[in-house]
Amino acid sequence: MVTKRIIPCLDVFNGSTVKGVNFKELKISGNPVEMGKRYSQQGADELVYLDISATIEGRGSFLKLVKNVAKEVNIPFTVGGGVKWLSDAARLLDSGADKITINSAAVRTPELIGEIATKYGSQFVVAAIDAKIIDKKWIVTINGGRVETNLELFSWATELWRRGAGEILFTSMDHDGTKMGFACDAISQLTKTVPIPVIASGGAGTEGHFYEVFTKGGADAALAASVFHFGEIEIVSLKKYLRDSNIVVRDDF
Repeated sequence: MVTKRIIPCLDVFNGSTVKGVNFKELKISGNPVEMGKRYSQQGADELVYLDISATIEGRGSFLKLVKNVAKEVNIPFTVGGGVKWLSDAARLLDSGADKITINSAAVRTPELIGEIATKYGSQFVVAAIDAKIIDKKWIVTINGGRVETNLELFSWATELWRRGAGEILFTSMDHDGTKMGFACDAISQLTKTVPIPVIASGGAGTEGHFYEVFTKGGADAALAASVFHFGEIEIVSLKKYLRDSNIVVRDDF
Protein backbone atom coordinates (compact mmCIF):
# COMPACT_ATOMS: atom_id res chain seq x y z
CA MET A 1 0.00 0.00 0.00
CA VAL A 2 1.08 3.57 -0.68
CA THR A 3 2.34 5.44 2.37
CA LYS A 4 0.22 8.48 3.20
CA ARG A 5 2.03 11.71 4.08
CA ILE A 6 1.39 14.25 6.82
CA ILE A 7 2.54 17.75 5.85
CA PRO A 8 2.51 20.82 8.11
CA CYS A 9 2.14 24.03 6.16
CA LEU A 10 3.76 27.25 7.28
CA ASP A 11 2.23 30.36 5.74
CA VAL A 12 4.87 33.06 6.07
CA PHE A 13 4.03 36.75 6.08
CA ASN A 14 6.85 39.24 6.57
CA GLY A 15 9.07 36.55 8.07
CA SER A 16 6.59 35.13 10.62
CA THR A 17 4.34 32.08 10.41
CA VAL A 18 0.69 33.14 10.33
CA LYS A 19 -2.72 31.49 10.09
CA GLY A 20 -6.22 32.75 9.44
CA VAL A 21 -9.66 31.64 8.32
CA ASN A 22 -10.44 31.58 4.60
CA PHE A 23 -7.07 33.31 4.07
CA LYS A 24 -8.16 36.29 6.22
CA GLU A 25 -7.72 37.55 9.80
CA LEU A 26 -4.11 36.40 9.98
CA LYS A 27 -2.56 35.69 13.38
CA ILE A 28 1.15 35.17 14.10
CA SER A 29 1.84 31.61 15.27
CA GLY A 30 5.64 31.35 15.45
CA ASN A 31 9.09 31.41 13.91
CA PRO A 32 9.06 29.43 10.64
CA VAL A 33 12.58 28.02 11.02
CA GLU A 34 12.08 26.87 14.60
CA MET A 35 8.66 25.44 13.81
CA GLY A 36 9.98 23.55 10.79
CA LYS A 37 12.75 22.03 12.87
CA ARG A 38 10.26 20.93 15.52
CA TYR A 39 7.93 19.35 12.97
CA SER A 40 10.86 17.54 11.40
CA GLN A 41 11.79 16.11 14.78
CA GLN A 42 8.18 15.12 15.52
CA GLY A 43 7.84 12.93 12.45
CA ALA A 44 6.32 15.14 9.76
CA ASP A 45 6.87 13.62 6.33
CA GLU A 46 7.38 16.90 4.50
CA LEU A 47 6.98 20.63 5.04
CA VAL A 48 5.45 23.32 2.88
CA TYR A 49 6.48 26.97 3.19
CA LEU A 50 4.30 29.53 1.44
CA ASP A 51 5.32 33.18 1.38
CA ILE A 52 1.76 34.45 1.21
CA SER A 53 2.82 38.09 0.98
CA ALA A 54 5.09 37.57 -2.03
CA THR A 55 2.54 37.28 -4.82
CA ILE A 56 0.24 39.90 -3.32
CA GLU A 57 2.94 42.51 -2.91
CA GLY A 58 4.95 41.57 -5.99
CA ARG A 59 8.10 40.55 -4.11
CA GLY A 60 10.46 37.67 -4.79
CA SER A 61 10.57 34.73 -2.38
CA PHE A 62 12.48 34.49 0.84
CA LEU A 63 15.85 33.01 -0.06
CA LYS A 64 17.45 33.63 3.32
CA LEU A 65 14.63 31.82 5.09
CA VAL A 66 14.89 28.89 2.70
CA LYS A 67 18.61 28.59 3.41
CA ASN A 68 18.01 28.64 7.15
CA VAL A 69 15.28 26.00 6.91
CA ALA A 70 17.54 23.76 4.83
CA LYS A 71 20.13 23.83 7.61
CA GLU A 72 17.64 22.78 10.28
CA VAL A 73 15.35 20.13 8.79
CA ASN A 74 16.06 16.63 7.50
CA ILE A 75 12.85 16.05 5.55
CA PRO A 76 11.79 17.35 2.13
CA PHE A 77 10.35 20.84 2.05
CA THR A 78 8.47 22.67 -0.64
CA VAL A 79 8.57 26.43 -1.11
CA GLY A 80 6.18 28.74 -2.91
CA GLY A 81 5.29 32.39 -3.20
CA GLY A 82 6.39 34.90 -5.80
CA VAL A 83 7.72 32.33 -8.28
CA LYS A 84 7.18 33.98 -11.67
CA TRP A 85 10.17 32.88 -13.73
CA LEU A 86 12.38 29.85 -14.19
CA SER A 87 15.15 31.85 -12.53
CA ASP A 88 13.00 32.24 -9.38
CA ALA A 89 12.63 28.47 -9.12
CA ALA A 90 16.35 28.02 -9.74
CA ARG A 91 17.27 30.35 -6.88
CA LEU A 92 14.95 28.57 -4.46
CA LEU A 93 16.25 25.13 -5.39
CA ASP A 94 19.83 26.35 -5.17
CA SER A 95 19.03 27.72 -1.69
CA GLY A 96 17.97 24.28 -0.47
CA ALA A 97 14.30 23.81 -1.34
CA ASP A 98 13.42 20.29 -2.47
CA LYS A 99 10.35 21.27 -4.50
CA ILE A 100 8.70 24.40 -5.85
CA THR A 101 5.00 25.14 -5.63
CA ILE A 102 3.41 27.47 -8.16
CA ASN A 103 -0.10 28.89 -8.06
CA SER A 104 -0.84 32.38 -9.39
CA ALA A 105 2.05 32.37 -11.87
CA ALA A 106 0.86 29.09 -13.39
CA VAL A 107 -2.49 30.69 -14.18
CA ARG A 108 -0.88 33.75 -15.73
CA THR A 109 1.96 31.86 -17.45
CA PRO A 110 1.03 28.17 -17.80
CA GLU A 111 4.17 27.38 -19.78
CA LEU A 112 6.22 28.04 -16.64
CA ILE A 113 5.20 24.61 -15.34
CA GLY A 114 6.73 22.93 -18.38
CA GLU A 115 9.85 25.07 -18.25
CA ILE A 116 10.63 24.07 -14.67
CA ALA A 117 9.69 20.42 -15.24
CA THR A 118 11.92 20.25 -18.32
CA LYS A 119 14.84 21.85 -16.49
CA TYR A 120 14.60 20.01 -13.16
CA GLY A 121 12.05 17.21 -13.57
CA SER A 122 8.35 16.91 -12.75
CA GLN A 123 9.16 15.69 -9.25
CA PHE A 124 10.30 19.23 -8.39
CA VAL A 125 7.03 20.87 -9.47
CA VAL A 126 4.00 21.07 -7.16
CA ALA A 127 1.10 22.85 -8.81
CA ALA A 128 -1.02 24.58 -6.17
CA ILE A 129 -4.70 25.25 -6.77
CA ASP A 130 -6.87 27.41 -4.51
CA ALA A 131 -10.52 26.97 -5.43
CA LYS A 132 -13.98 27.68 -4.08
CA ILE A 133 -17.54 26.84 -5.05
CA ILE A 134 -19.21 29.49 -7.21
CA ASP A 135 -22.57 28.72 -8.80
CA LYS A 136 -22.14 25.05 -7.87
CA LYS A 137 -18.77 24.80 -9.64
CA TRP A 138 -15.24 24.66 -8.22
CA ILE A 139 -13.61 27.82 -9.54
CA VAL A 140 -9.86 28.49 -9.35
CA THR A 141 -8.71 31.62 -7.54
CA ILE A 142 -5.31 33.32 -7.38
CA ASN A 143 -3.47 35.88 -5.24
CA GLY A 144 -4.37 34.17 -1.98
CA GLY A 145 -7.98 33.71 -3.04
CA ARG A 146 -8.49 37.40 -3.76
CA VAL A 147 -8.97 37.06 -7.51
CA GLU A 148 -11.40 34.69 -9.20
CA THR A 149 -10.53 33.20 -12.60
CA ASN A 150 -12.57 31.52 -15.31
CA LEU A 151 -10.80 28.20 -14.71
CA GLU A 152 -12.58 25.12 -13.37
CA LEU A 153 -10.73 22.99 -10.81
CA PHE A 154 -10.68 19.60 -12.51
CA SER A 155 -9.92 20.75 -16.05
CA TRP A 156 -7.20 23.06 -14.70
CA ALA A 157 -5.63 20.23 -12.70
CA THR A 158 -5.59 18.11 -15.85
CA GLU A 159 -3.82 20.85 -17.78
CA LEU A 160 -1.24 21.29 -15.04
CA TRP A 161 -0.50 17.57 -15.06
CA ARG A 162 -0.16 17.52 -18.84
CA ARG A 163 2.21 20.48 -18.68
CA GLY A 164 4.50 18.59 -16.34
CA ALA A 165 3.40 19.07 -12.73
CA GLY A 166 4.43 16.18 -10.49
CA GLU A 167 1.87 16.84 -7.73
CA ILE A 168 -1.30 18.83 -7.17
CA LEU A 169 -1.77 20.76 -3.93
CA PHE A 170 -5.48 21.54 -3.70
CA THR A 171 -6.79 23.97 -1.09
CA SER A 172 -10.52 24.48 -0.64
CA MET A 173 -10.99 28.17 0.09
CA ASP A 174 -14.39 27.35 1.56
CA HIS A 175 -12.86 24.96 4.10
CA ASP A 176 -9.58 26.74 4.88
CA GLY A 177 -9.18 27.41 8.59
CA THR A 178 -12.70 26.24 9.46
CA LYS A 179 -11.60 22.93 11.09
CA MET A 180 -14.79 21.34 9.77
CA GLY A 181 -13.10 18.73 7.61
CA PHE A 182 -11.57 18.53 4.15
CA ALA A 183 -13.51 18.87 0.89
CA CYS A 184 -13.46 15.10 0.47
CA ASP A 185 -15.91 14.86 -2.44
CA ALA A 186 -13.88 17.28 -4.53
CA ILE A 187 -10.61 15.63 -3.49
CA SER A 188 -11.96 12.22 -4.43
CA GLN A 189 -12.93 13.48 -7.87
CA LEU A 190 -9.56 15.15 -8.24
CA THR A 191 -7.65 11.95 -7.44
CA LYS A 192 -9.68 10.18 -10.13
CA THR A 193 -9.05 12.97 -12.63
CA VAL A 194 -5.24 13.18 -12.55
CA PRO A 195 -2.71 10.30 -12.28
CA ILE A 196 -0.31 12.22 -10.05
CA PRO A 197 -0.34 12.58 -6.24
CA VAL A 198 -2.90 14.94 -4.73
CA ILE A 199 -2.18 16.83 -1.51
CA ALA A 200 -5.37 17.83 0.31
CA SER A 201 -5.48 21.15 2.15
CA GLY A 202 -8.11 23.17 3.97
CA GLY A 203 -10.36 22.17 6.84
CA ALA A 204 -8.41 19.84 9.13
CA GLY A 205 -9.76 19.97 12.67
CA THR A 206 -9.60 16.46 14.09
CA GLU A 207 -7.61 13.28 13.62
CA GLY A 208 -10.74 11.78 12.08
CA HIS A 209 -10.63 14.36 9.31
CA PHE A 210 -7.25 13.00 8.22
CA TYR A 211 -8.63 9.46 8.18
CA GLU A 212 -11.57 10.64 6.11
CA VAL A 213 -9.46 12.46 3.53
CA PHE A 214 -7.26 9.40 3.06
CA THR A 215 -10.17 6.95 2.77
CA LYS A 216 -13.17 8.81 1.36
CA GLY A 217 -11.05 11.43 -0.38
CA GLY A 218 -8.28 9.13 -1.57
CA ALA A 219 -5.65 11.84 -1.02
CA ASP A 220 -1.98 10.90 -1.15
CA ALA A 221 -1.07 13.48 1.48
CA ALA A 222 -2.85 15.78 3.90
CA LEU A 223 -1.65 19.28 4.68
CA ALA A 224 -2.66 21.33 7.70
CA ALA A 225 -1.53 24.40 9.59
CA SER A 226 -3.32 25.73 12.66
CA VAL A 227 -4.11 22.35 14.27
CA PHE A 228 -0.37 21.67 14.30
CA HIS A 229 0.79 25.21 15.05
CA PHE A 230 -1.38 25.57 18.15
CA GLY A 231 -0.89 22.03 19.45
CA GLU A 232 -4.45 20.86 18.85
CA ILE A 233 -3.14 17.77 17.07
CA GLU A 234 0.29 16.25 17.68
CA ILE A 235 1.88 14.54 14.71
CA VAL A 236 3.03 11.57 16.79
CA SER A 237 -0.47 10.86 18.10
CA LEU A 238 -2.01 11.50 14.68
CA LYS A 239 0.22 8.91 13.07
CA LYS A 240 -0.56 6.40 15.81
CA TYR A 241 -4.27 6.99 15.28
CA LEU A 242 -3.90 6.50 11.54
CA ARG A 243 -1.84 3.31 11.93
CA ASP A 244 -4.43 1.96 14.38
CA SER A 245 -7.04 2.78 11.71
CA ASN A 246 -5.12 0.76 9.06
CA ILE A 247 -3.74 3.79 7.23
CA VAL A 248 -0.13 3.24 6.16
CA VAL A 249 2.10 6.09 7.36
CA ARG A 250 5.85 6.42 7.80
CA ASP A 251 6.90 5.27 11.26
CA ASP A 252 9.86 7.17 12.72
CA PHE A 253 9.40 6.10 16.31
